[in-house]
Amino acid sequence: MNKTRGVVVRNFFYLLVFFSPFVLQLTAADAPSGYWPHWRGPLGTGAAPDADPPVKWSEDHNIRWKIALPGSGHSTPVVWGDRVFLTASIPYRKLEAPIPDHAPGGHDNLPVTHHQRFVVLAIDRDRGEILWRRAVHEEIPHEAGHYTGTLASASPVVDAEHLIAFFGSRGLYCLDHNGEPQWEKDLGKMQTLHGHGEGSSPALHGNTLIINWDHEGQSFVAAFDKRTGEQRWRVARDEVTSWATPLALKHNGKPQVIVSGTNRVRSYDLATGKVIWECGGLSRNVVASPVAGDGMVYTTSSYDKKAMLAIRLDGAVGDITDTDQVAWSRSRGTPYVPSPLLYADSLYFLRHYQGILSRVDAKTGKERHPSFRLEGIQNVYASPVGAAGRVYITDLQGMTLVLSLDSPPRILARNRLQDGFSASAVVVGHKLLLRGEKYLYCIQKKSTGNGNGSK
Repeated sequence: MNKTRGVVVRNFFYLLVFFSPFVLQLTAADAPSGYWPHWRGPLGTGAAPDADPPVKWSEDHNIRWKIALPGSGHSTPVVWGDRVFLTASIPYRKLEAPIPDHAPGGHDNLPVTHHQRFVVLAIDRDRGEILWRRAVHEEIPHEAGHYTGTLASASPVVDAEHLIAFFGSRGLYCLDHNGEPQWEKDLGKMQTLHGHGEGSSPALHGNTLIINWDHEGQSFVAAFDKRTGEQRWRVARDEVTSWATPLALKHNGKPQVIVSGTNRVRSYDLATGKVIWECGGLSRNVVASPVAGDGMVYTTSSYDKKAMLAIRLDGAVGDITDTDQVAWSRSRGTPYVPSPLLYADSLYFLRHYQGILSRVDAKTGKERHPSFRLEGIQNVYASPVGAAGRVYITDLQGMTLVLSLDSPPRILARNRLQDGFSASAVVVGHKLLLRGEKYLYCIQKKSTGNGNGSK
């Protein structure tokens, strides 16, 4: 990577401005282009401030490497240095008779048919070779979940020393970068709504790891010491099942963790678990995770009521529902499964999980242009990402649209691969990683004879 000192300083300042949960983990020498420590990237927003991935690719163009993956998983890979880490569940022994789904209100669920092995993998970022594979747990799952999900849908988090893999009801595991176990925790069994499965990923801020455990039993949010696994605090939540990932950040020098939910969006003091502020207004089945930047938090839902809230962190204390702390709100076109992208000064989001894109001014909520249909995009579970003045949106059928930041955006490329994608894209340096149902792709511009990259 060609990094000048000025670029490094600028990127580090950019991280500080946007209150990245990982600022305490990075140094000025560790440019964010080399890291993707969380499924929403180095800023927790879906944006990569110092990356330049390809615009165009196909199965036979700009593919640096492509490897088959074992088992299944919708978890987004994470990247630290020269390693890519991801999780999967692998069926290994068929049951004599399938265990049918008996969840109350269950529909479109799979039966339990196999013993499952839950694994963590490390892959060489440049060569695409599997460096190690560590099985952390084996069991017959108590539920197989919805047919659109997997048993490895929670994404890991990583820092300079620790890799945290979360399999929900199958446990929480800390490994080092060589796959050696450090500690593990059994948090019990989730009872998800309709038996549809689990998917909230952990969040990491400094030495504190945060888990959201919203389900049909007693819900809670808990914090653990990442080094030892010791529980620092656990706070009960008056919430039903959600799939949103916590958002950890620092505002005015105070670390907090924000968790979306049906009854309230709540901010917890990272040190104590005490609620700092809370705000009602979302719907049931909260899936999309919040994003934050420039002193604002954006949270959304779309299951039976479309809702998006933009909350000012300055002055947010106690119950702020229907107060001026809510800078703006929106009741149309909000996302259900994919989380929003906060990029530059705009918030990008899809309608429900359809290929209809909205772009609003992050400060005011005003539309930059009317919402429009993305030609070639169908159902979208992966969250959009932004890099090099472009937005990347990938759907379940293997199509990725690359859009400009113009108003309205222009479609720069339509790129189709022979796989389906629920995991979100990862952007590091000149590489774009896509984890599919069958393969992990590394997409990178191929050099031409004169040394210029081919778009």
